[in-house]
Amino acid sequence: GKGSGKCSPTSKCSGTSTPGYCPGPSDVQCCTSSSTTGVGDSCSVNGVSGVCQLTSTACSGGEYAPGYCQGPSNVQCCTKGSSSGGGSGCGTPTVNAAGISLIKTYEGFVPTVSADPVGYPTVGYGHKCQKANCAEVTEAGYTFPLTKATASELLMSDLKGYGACLAQYCPKCTLNANQYAALVSWTMNIGCSQMESSTLIKDLNAGDNVDSTCASQLPQWDQSKGGVLPGLVNRRAAEVKLCQTATETGALPEKC
Repeated sequence: GKGSGKCSPTSKCSGTSTPGYCPGPSDVQCCTSSSTTGVGDSCSVNGVSGVCQLTSTACSGGEYAPGYCQGPSNVQCCTKGSSSGGGSGCGTPTVNAAGISLIKTYEGFVPTVSADPVGYPTVGYGHKCQKANCAEVTEAGYTFPLTKATASELLMSDLKGYGACLAQYCPKCTLNANQYAALVSWTMNIGCSQMESSTLIKDLNAGDNVDSTCASQLPQWDQSKGGVLPGLVNRRAAEVKLCQTATETGALPEKC
């Protein structure tokens, strides 16, 4: 139908919940409402990724930009600042090569805007369109058809936003680079709002073991439109494997 919504637990939807459009548990459905806030969604301003937040909250290390998020005027895109700028605070960790390879494998490369298996318009390596015809991509300086090189640039920009979501909503997480990459892949797949409300994130914030929590919780996110998708089963298994691959390289908490 017309309009847009976001995937969220039915208990947290102030509008209308519609099943069959979201991955994950059956109580996670598409919430549509004229007052959808968009808080927690990823956003991008001139190629710099961020997170949609209420302007009444601090935009740590960055600045707010209006017009890039759903909802009222006080929901704006908090960009985390560029790596070249001074005084930008903590930087969002970069997803490592193993994580990039996993994401590219399961997202696939699409040079022009087309629907993904669930029906959402996407382009590049899994970039979910935020505007009609993915206008935000061309506004950021990209041209269609994307090449694998430009799609990779777009992916890295997107991953900064999903990584910022993970860092924001899992403030008590201590993750190594592989655990972080696996969870950013999962967040990219399901969206920031679902990640925020998940049992997995609640357990990690409570101090539960990362490897065992991922092994028990990630495989549950294997459904879309009411059925199990083999591609999601395989992706979750790959994320668990990556999460449990030992490394001495840290990711979260962020280094300042």
